[in-house]
Amino acid sequence: MANKIWLSSPHMGGNELKYIHEAFDENWVAPLGPNVNGFEGDLENFLHTNFKVAALSAGTAALHLALIQCGVQNGDEVICQSMTFSASANPIAYLGATPVFIDSEKDTWNMCPIALEEAIQDRIAKGKTPKAIIVVHLYGMPAKMQEITAIAQKYNIPLIEDAAEALGSNYKGKACGNFGKFGILSFNGNKIITTSGGGALVCQSQEDKDQTVFLSTQARDNAPHYQHSQIGYNYRMSNISAGIGRGQMEVLEDRVDARRKMHNFYLNLFQEIDGVEVFHEPNDDYYSNHWLSAITIDPKVSGKTREDLRLALLEDDIESRPLWKPMHLQPVFAQAPYYGKKVAEELFENGLCLPSGSNLSDADRARIAQKIQEVFKK
Repeated sequence: MANKIWLSSPHMGGNELKYIHEAFDENWVAPLGPNVNGFEGDLENFLHTNFKVAALSAGTAALHLALIQCGVQNGDEVICQSMTFSASANPIAYLGATPVFIDSEKDTWNMCPIALEEAIQDRIAKGKTPKAIIVVHLYGMPAKMQEITAIAQKYNIPLIEDAAEALGSNYKGKACGNFGKFGILSFNGNKIITTSGGGALVCQSQEDKDQTVFLSTQARDNAPHYQHSQIGYNYRMSNISAGIGRGQMEVLEDRVDARRKMHNFYLNLFQEIDGVEVFHEPNDDYYSNHWLSAITIDPKVSGKTREDLRLALLEDDIESRPLWKPMHLQPVFAQAPYYGKKVAEELFENGLCLPSGSNLSDADRARIAQKIQEVFKK
């Protein structure tokens, strides 16, 4: 039987073990060390930024610390893109705050600037000025950052940029992760590069980075004994994980190229199939890493539904996945405010993510193409 084709699996470059062995040889098996410092520097160089990067245990941890540093507390409200993974919204709840969800727009599937401003105005009218805005670059596609940044500045609300899926993407030539007061990166096993588990917080200043490291290492005060004046967290990345990251950074540009080639593969594949649209950049201002390639299916035109294709692929052991179910439709957030129309709901109903890994072979692509063509010829 043919091997399983995964949606997005880890892809090692070869030099990861070199950095891990160095950590063992030098006994840097701790949440600090040369690999942590080196990985942070590698990321700063890749982002072409003067901002500072703090390597952490997860992208979720990074978002949690960003919210804390934006002053979010119990009873506050935080605006969040609805169409995203739950990790974008859960840290709001960690702090006892309420998420205010915003619909997507059709061009990038990300936060709708029109609905965003409507929400801000309405929350202010209700006496609840939001403490932060979380915008997401979905599947690597940059959001409409010019409009969203302008709105955040207009109302003086800190912008947090969830670039967990967008390392290697840019908007108007500026790398994603550089637009907000804080930027979130993720190196989970399915991301474009991985540290097995891990994330990072992109900070505007050394002071912000120092505070991030302080909070992520249990907020220990400067004293010869263990003294704590603030609540801290065990969120720092280990030197071993950072070693994996250093090796992965050496092949990051190749990984972006491979993901974009997978996207082009799907553009060509679906060119002759009516009723299917491949998610793509709206214009040259946007450069997506295409972490995941996604499609929407119009059942009235194609005669097939999202589920028809997903289940057919599953029969051949090819993994695909519906688009993120919007947060305002999730039972855990059923009582949260929502602003917008039904763009995110319709995308979820008709959208599918397809195998996008940088390690897929020509044989894998042939198998994927054959199965998809079979489905739409029926």
